[in-house]
Amino acid sequence: MKNFLHNQEFSLNEIVFEHRNKEYGAYALRNDADRMLTKALFIGLGILAAASITPIVISSFRNSVTITDMAPHTLPPMKDVDERVYQPPAVQPTQPVAPAQSVKQYDRTVPEPTRDAVEPAKKIIPKDAIAGTTDDFTAVPAKTNTYVPTTPQINNGSPQIVTQPIIIKTDFTKIENALSVEAKYEGGIDAFRNKVASNFDNSGFEEGTMKTMVTFIVERDGSISGIKADGKDANFNDEAIRTIKSIRGKWVPGKNKDGEFVRSYFKFPISMNFNN
Repeated sequence: MKNFLHNQEFSLNEIVFEHRNKEYGAYALRNDADRMLTKALFIGLGILAAASITPIVISSFRNSVTITDMAPHTLPPMKDVDERVYQPPAVQPTQPVAPAQSVKQYDRTVPEPTRDAVEPAKKIIPKDAIAGTTDDFTAVPAKTNTYVPTTPQINNGSPQIVTQPIIIKTDFTKIENALSVEAKYEGGIDAFRNKVASNFDNSGFEEGTMKTMVTFIVERDGSISGIKADGKDANFNDEAIRTIKSIRGKWVPGKNKDGEFVRSYFKFPISMNFNN
């Protein structure tokens, strides 16, 4: 039957590829189809059988391991245990503290004054008694103070001079005169002069020229204080002081020789010509 089918398919291939190029791959594939299918079937069955048998073989090898060392294991001998019962140390009886030995003393307390006070009888106080609160002339004489201070050892070598660090505190309340850097207005002296001229109220002054020298202190924080004017006209001096106070802005304080900001004087001359 198989040969019949094979011969039938072979005949069909001959009919299909009649008068055609039989060297073409399709003709060879159709003729070898049965053989390739049979070969693939046996290869697949072989792989399936190998996959099924491999776990069985591995498990058989694992179970075939025999244990040869079956000798009983003995424990090491136990050490002798000291069965002596722990005895706590005996409690030492407390020794009674001997009472302090009293010494001769005399009553130094002042009696409280009362209306019916009675003059106490004079008593002879032993020389070896000390001042106390009761009279006890029969006790042990008080011990004399035998403490003698130790004589300090004098080193005959060179004397040791202990130097103390010298701490120099800067007096920030002092007004420094010797400056390494003069105080100056933040915007410059010209900006300060222009603000003085623009804020000065020249009304009420007679025709002529007026002058004054304004002095003030530039503080370490850039503010000014102690404004004074020494011109001849009191009204002109007051207006100059008012104008200086009204100007906003801070000053850069001056520095001393050590580079520290210090308080310093600043002189600012004001001269104005009034033409009414």
